[in-house]
Amino acid sequence: MGEIRFGPARVPSQESPEAAVELLLERGYTACEIDFEGRFWMDYDFAARFGDLCRDAGIVLSVHAPIAGFMGHAERGKKLNMAVGMLDHSAGIAKAAGAELVVFHPGFLLGRTREEALDSVCEQLGELRARLEKKDRAVPFGVEVMGRVRELGTADDVVEISRRCGWVRPVLDFAHMHATSDGGFTSVEPFVDALAKADAVLERGAPFHIHFSDIQFANRNETKHLSYGEGTLRAEPLRDALARFERPATVISESPDEESSQAIKAVLGA
Repeated sequence: MGEIRFGPARVPSQESPEAAVELLLERGYTACEIDFEGRFWMDYDFAARFGDLCRDAGIVLSVHAPIAGFMGHAERGKKLNMAVGMLDHSAGIAKAAGAELVVFHPGFLLGRTREEALDSVCEQLGELRARLEKKDRAVPFGVEVMGRVRELGTADDVVEISRRCGWVRPVLDFAHMHATSDGGFTSVEPFVDALAKADAVLERGAPFHIHFSDIQFANRNETKHLSYGEGTLRAEPLRDALARFERPATVISESPDEESSQAIKAVLGA
């Protein structure tokens, strides 16, 4: 079994890097995802100091790009340019902080076939990569499994994007997969199957990157994250599935409260 790092989907303090790391250590975390889903709140100086302190404390970092920073736009223009700018800036912060990867969303079908949408995502990612290489910020990216059953972003979709692009890793969001499978992730085997798909395209030594929380869903679509124990997704099957792989894992809690994150951490560490 590889090492499991665990932490929250949000930096616990925006006051200072020192305050944030103090809280992460106090709560027993060994990972943290820098949260830019809503806005860019961290500057380069904060990122560099935060990264140095986390490195010294044994805390691994990742960055979640803004929601609008998705790839696979059906039309070129203002929205695509804005998304590229967001991902570019996210990569710059990730480079400054020494983060493992930048998490982003794969976009939408937008009336296209799945194959056409995947082609568009990969084409735009290739253009983004060329831009990032010129700026020396070509960090790994992670494409997240989404929580809507008839949209782009299934586990197979993100694995295929990763296979084609090479520098992009699959981000397994088990809450989303639990929703789209109508509550199918209640035993070890579905977790093993998803991890095996990711394992097949990840480079040697790269950790699994996982999002986890309890989840509410309807008609196989996510509706909201729940406090741990209020829904039907549990951490024990994830723990037991990870034990079958030698690859390390970074597990990010997207739970809405600290008590839930601590409960999940206790299960994974048992």
